[in-house]
Amino acid sequence: MLAKIARTFIAAAAVVLTVSAAQAGPALLFDVANGMVLYAEDPDDQWHPASLTKIMTAYVAFEAIKQGTITPETKISCSELAHSQPPSKVGVPVGSEMTVQTALEALVVKSANDVAVMLAEAISGSEDAFVQRMNATAARLGMTRTKYVNANGLPADEQVTTARDLAILTTAVLRDYPNYAGLWSMVDMHLGKRRLHTHNKLLLHYEGADGLKTGFICDAGFNMVASATRDGHRLIAVVLGARSGNDRAERAASLLEHGFQTLPWKSLFPAQTISTLPREPDAKGPVTVRKTVSSWVCGNHHARKARKHRKREHAVAKHKTKAPAAAKKAANAAPSRKTP
Repeated sequence: MLAKIARTFIAAAAVVLTVSAAQAGPALLFDVANGMVLYAEDPDDQWHPASLTKIMTAYVAFEAIKQGTITPETKISCSELAHSQPPSKVGVPVGSEMTVQTALEALVVKSANDVAVMLAEAISGSEDAFVQRMNATAARLGMTRTKYVNANGLPADEQVTTARDLAILTTAVLRDYPNYAGLWSMVDMHLGKRRLHTHNKLLLHYEGADGLKTGFICDAGFNMVASATRDGHRLIAVVLGARSGNDRAERAASLLEHGFQTLPWKSLFPAQTISTLPREPDAKGPVTVRKTVSSWVCGNHHARKARKHRKREHAVAKHKTKAPAAAKKAANAAPSRKTP
């Protein structure tokens, strides 16, 4: 039995390592119940979090609700600063209002940059004051290599985090505020007559997926903290620096699948946890992956063209492989002809 489990582990690990080799950024996979690390790659390298920042924004908002500073029914308004934020956003006019509950849904589902500022101003009076609270919370949780300078994750050189710190934050938000678990698994929401959809493809296509958040800016690439639960085990995959939204989802799904396949085997032996995993002495600072990101927004047209070219080549090669077999099958099925 152990030999069978070991073979499964080796095969799954090979899949993860193959997927990982094609990617640039850090990754981390762990069991949220006990922090057991199932896979780690550069977990202490700093990276721009992009909209993964909004996990902390939500955490501070949940804390403010718990403290009575605001309630889910509190109306918050859109300021000039909030309205001026670039997409992704809901784009409500200056002076318009929404409840905190609606704002939290838009923050997670739509990843709305304007709503993040609206929440920050409502809770702390200004975004700057809210960011100070974000950093104080990060320090309290033990996120030693994280720094925030805004509430939504828009590009900023000093806004950095790590895969390990994101694991710490995710564990905290799920542990401290389990009553908001449904928020992280929402696939859509309504804002007036509009229906807003999630950017998290795993919620639609991966068995057991139940969260959590995606993020993207050109320098960071496509980031994700993905959660899935099977047989009572909830695993979290942190993926940073993927080249496209599809690559991000595929890598996260591969890591999660690796975790579910190897968890029985790894549970038999002592394992590192998020807190005991040795710190990397040569951990790097943030880098940019702008040149490898497949997005017109980043001005990198060649990456997308190359990706489409590879897909065309694959389709042609697949067609050529099938064509001879199809021709042979047709020939065998055709009635024989005799030469007079």
